[in-house]
Amino acid sequence: MEIEQSLASPASAQQQTVASPTAAAQQQQPQTLTGRFFRCLFADIFYSQLILISALVILLTLRGLLFTKSPNFHPKKWYTPLLSSVALSGLLSLSWQCLFLCNIAATAKATIILAPLLTFSVGIFLVTYGKTFVPGIGGLLILFSFAQAIHSWLFVTRRRREFTFTITALSTSVLPPKTRVIAVVSSILSVFYSAFLAAGIGGATATRKGLVDILFISLIMISLAWTMQVLKNVQVVAVSKAAYAHFANYDVINACDALFGNRYGFVHVGVHCKGFVQASRDAWQEFRRTVGLEELVDADLTSSICFLSAFGIGAISALTAGIWEFNIHKDYFFQLTLYAFVIGYFVGRVSSAWLQACVMAYFVAYAANPEGANFDNTISERIARQNVEENKRLADNEVRQPEEEQEITYM
Repeated sequence: MEIEQSLASPASAQQQTVASPTAAAQQQQPQTLTGRFFRCLFADIFYSQLILISALVILLTLRGLLFTKSPNFHPKKWYTPLLSSVALSGLLSLSWQCLFLCNIAATAKATIILAPLLTFSVGIFLVTYGKTFVPGIGGLLILFSFAQAIHSWLFVTRRRREFTFTITALSTSVLPPKTRVIAVVSSILSVFYSAFLAAGIGGATATRKGLVDILFISLIMISLAWTMQVLKNVQVVAVSKAAYAHFANYDVINACDALFGNRYGFVHVGVHCKGFVQASRDAWQEFRRTVGLEELVDADLTSSICFLSAFGIGAISALTAGIWEFNIHKDYFFQLTLYAFVIGYFVGRVSSAWLQACVMAYFVAYAANPEGANFDNTISERIARQNVEENKRLADNEVRQPEEEQEITYM
């Protein structure tokens, strides 16, 4: 009865509301000169490494394929499986987006179940056919697949799943068509850039002149990870800004300044052009102003679903390239399995960034104005139920404690 009464009046669960947008806007602090300096410095370094890595990739490709003839390296046998797996990762990423929009619950459940199985399959493949240190890496993947399964079994409860599905449906239903184009274009760019870097890796593999080419391959992989992360973050900022503008229901220039907590800072980076550290610090403070919202944000499973989807895409790409290469040229099957897995994972992360951005913007906009016209009672009811259950647990503990003390006295 207590739960039903609390759910009947969800407004009572919102014990603390935030200040008005105008008052919050007055608290917005301009970005410091130091912050702008480091932001420009980071951008210059990033663009410089893009230019240098592009030149290196072109040089390695020309040197390895045109000016060097290696009897142990066959370009057609090396490039065909890897580039096919890169294209497959892009196709899977776009398909996952479409399936997610059509049926959120079924796609998320399939992701949670299939990701550990696919990771386990990659581990078994490496343990079975690998040599020297390769079975050890396969064993680590097997252990990680068990960790994924245990996490899903223990922490992904039915209630958390249903709430995550509801919030995801609410936050993605209003995404403007132009913003969805950003997500698709980002996925396509990630595929083409990965294929471009794969050409350089193949050129370095063709010569294999000791540690120098290993260093070149390492630099290319680091650049891949860095560039993909930047592409993902840019997409998060752009999409979350558009979603926040809708949910906040007022001009984003005058929107309130609130947020803290890791990835949630990207919303205010896009809305207010603030530094990430300051935006993140403000964010979590805003979550704490509404009682129960911080715990609700922590319980959201969107980031876990996006991570597992990327891991599953990477595993499928790795199996495709690895098995294909193993059947035509066994010497390089582990390398192609590793490259395909890393590329597939990052392509999957870029493709799912829009989903995280929408959910983050929804929570941030709600924290800024829980009474907004664009919000239903989903969060308020969940907070009310959460508070009632917490009070019941505390009451049960208070009842048990005197009983335990009485038993100890008789002993």
